[in-house]
Order: sequence, then C-alpha cells, then structure tokens
Amino acid sequence: MPRQGAIIAVLAIAGMSTSFMFTLVVPIQSELPELLNASREDTAWVVTSTLLAAAVMTPISGRLGDMYGKRRVVLILVGLLVLGSVIAALSPGIVWLIIGRTLQGAVTGVVPLGISILRDVLHESRVNSAIALISATLGVGGALGLPLSALITERADWHLVFWLAAALGVTVFVLVAAIVPESVLRTAGKYDYVGTAGLAIGLIGILLAVSRGNEWGWGAPLTLACGAGGLVVPLLWAWYELRTDEPLLDLRVAARRPVLLTNIASIAMGFALFASNVSYPQILALPVEAGGFGLSLVAASLVVMPAGIVMMIVSPFSGHLASTIGPKLLLAMGAIALMAAYGFTLLWATEVWQLLVANLLIGVGIGFGYAAMPMLIMRSVPQSETGASNGLNALFRSLGTSIAAAVVGAVLATYSVDIDGIPVPTPMGFNLSFWLGLAAALIALVVTLFIPRHRAASEQHPSLPD
Repeated sequence: MPRQGAIIAVLAIAGMSTSFMFTLVVPIQSELPELLNASREDTAWVVTSTLLAAAVMTPISGRLGDMYGKRRVVLILVGLLVLGSVIAALSPGIVWLIIGRTLQGAVTGVVPLGISILRDVLHESRVNSAIALISATLGVGGALGLPLSALITERADWHLVFWLAAALGVTVFVLVAAIVPESVLRTAGKYDYVGTAGLAIGLIGILLAVSRGNEWGWGAPLTLACGAGGLVVPLLWAWYELRTDEPLLDLRVAARRPVLLTNIASIAMGFALFASNVSYPQILALPVEAGGFGLSLVAASLVVMPAGIVMMIVSPFSGHLASTIGPKLLLAMGAIALMAAYGFTLLWATEVWQLLVANLLIGVGIGFGYAAMPMLIMRSVPQSETGASNGLNALFRSLGTSIAAAVVGAVLATYSVDIDGIPVPTPMGFNLSFWLGLAAALIALVVTLFIPRHRAASEQHPSLPD
C-alpha cells in the first residue's frame, strides 16, 4: 500500500479541486449575460445547475461508494469533472456551458467519499487529523481558487478557466488511480433507484425555490410549486425509505440524535460560511462613494483568501484537538469563532485590515467546524454507512450555503440604491447580512450543545439506542 501521507495528500488535492468548481465563475458572473448574449435569468443557471448537481449527487455517490467501491466512484466523479470542464471550455453558448457546469457539480461527492476512504485505510492514530484536513478543503479550495480565477479572467479569455479545471481534473484522476487504494469494505444489496429519484426530485424542488425565489418572486406560482414539491416529496421519500428492505439511506441511522443534530448544525455552519463568501467580497469591491472599499476583484479576493490558508493550517491541529477534547467541543469552538468574526465586523468595518481579521476568524471557525462534523457522524454510524452518511452531511452543508446565497442575495438586493443605473447594496444591507451570519453561528452553537458527548452504539449493533 502507498504511504499513508501520500493518500492523505492526494485526497486533499481532490477536495480542493472540488470546492474550486464553485468559485470558478464568480469573477465573470456579472458579465455572463454580455459574454453569452443571454438574459440574466438564463445565465443564473450557470451557477444554479452546479448547485443542483452537487446536492443530488453528493448523497447518491456516497451510497454508490459504499456498495461498489469508494475509489471507483471517486474516479467516475473526477472523470465527469474533466468531461464537464472540456464541454464548458468549448461551449459556443449558454446551453453547453450549463451542461458542462452541471457535470462539474457532480464532483462534490469526492469529499465525503474521501473521508470514508480515510476511515477505511488509515491507521487509527492518523484518522482524525486526516479527516480534519480533507473536510477543511471544502472551504480551502474556493478561497484559494477565487483570486486565481479572478486573475485569469482579468488577463485572458474566460474559457481558459475551464481548461485549467480540466487539467486539474486530469491530474487528480491520475493521482487517485495511482496512489489511493480501493477499500475492501462493501455494503451488500441492490441499489435503491426509486429512493434515488425521490431524493433528487425533492432536493431539486427545495433548491430551486431557495436559489431562484428572489428572481422569480417568493409568491410566484413557480416558486410556490417548487417549494411545495420540495416539502411533500421528501416526506413521501422518507415513508418509502423506512419501508423498503434496502434503502438509499438508512433513516433510522440518520435519525440518531448525534447524527441528526450534527446535520442540523451543518446547515447553520454552511449558512455562516457562505454569508461571508457573499458579503465580504462585495463590500470590498464596492466603490468608495457607495460605502465600500473600491478594491479590484483580484485585490478583494486576496483579502478573502487568507481564510482558506487558515483553514488549511488549523485542520491538522483540529484533528489532534478533537482527539483530546472531543469533536463536540471542537464544533462549538468553530461556531464561537464564526460569531466572533461577525461580531468583530459589526463593530469594526471601516478599514481593509479589519475585514482581513474577520476573514481569519472565519477560517478558524470553518476549519474547526468542518473538521468536527464528519468525526461526529462517523462515531455514530456503522462503518458500512460511512459513505452515505458523510454524503448526507455534506448535503446539509450545501443546503446551508444555498440558503445563505438566496437569503443574503435577497437582503443585499432589497437594501440597495441605483448608482448610474446599477443597483448597489447599502451599508444597511451589509450589516443585516452580518447579523444573519452571526445568528446562524449562534444556532450552530446552541444545536451543538445538545449533541451527546459519548460514542453511539457499537458498529456491530447499529440498531441499539444511543
């Protein structure tokens, strides 16, 4: 078997490549209507399609990994990333770009699968630190990739960003194929296609309502229909999953108190993270006369980027800390750091260095929080369920980020003024966004306090109560 350090490094690179896909088009998002000769409503699907694909594929790929091999599914997902990147790079118009971005979104399942691989193949003494590192890459790749994509799109043709993504995907594919071993653990049984369809339909309904409601109108029939479908279909899905012999996800395991509360905290943590991703770059790039700092997108990205570096630095330390104080306290510390970041911003946000300090605190909070969540999940589920359970946890984080994108976007759009015909957010809008981030971090802290400290029932007896 390859050295364990090499396995960890490869899966970390794969994780960062995954999260990079979500900041890939941020620098050109406002210019897409002109670049693609399409309406703003249509170009919004360049982002929405990636989000939907990620939400649907993350829990599904976890289950496929449990059944057919985690490494095999990772390679398939990375292959879809390469294919989607090439399609987007060659796209003559919006339709093919959306198809390419949808395929790129599917790669999100690599992170929870990577975490499960680590549990299967690493020595027990290295598992916590390695999981902390891989989990943190969900924030690291986006933070580090944003200035790179901003620099490329400012200096060269925007298609080059997708060629970079394709090259990154090929590199990851080769490294995973050469270094990461296949786990011999398998979950027997048949794949639940009905459960997969139900989960996909329910998630798409919820995310469409959340992500497009501000544009369609929160009271519009289409928004209400998607929202209603996103509530009814999951209930029917859960009813079916509890009655089928071989479900896509064992909801009895997912309903355990430690797992359920961790997933709820994940929504709040995801919201707190993405609220910063939406608000801080905008206020940094906003013209001075509008109450911002007037930085270029590259400069604004460099102010935000240290958060990703901090996540990477604290993640190995987080693993050792979790072994000492427990993942529950580590998650609580992460939530407190996020509260401190938003509280600091609400008190002091008149200088660029002050926003830099806030972003460093964001990095600490996400580094601790994202490291703790998979540890809490995996100590509470049988080893045969780690892929699906980690996939579900990643899905809840994605729901939090999706809700933040919609809510914070709506707040900034509502509290805005027209400057030269362009709507510009006001200081009131940014302050309200920071309050929302603070509230989300507080919710994460409160929920975390109710997570049981002790390890759940034995893996050999997953039906035993906690």
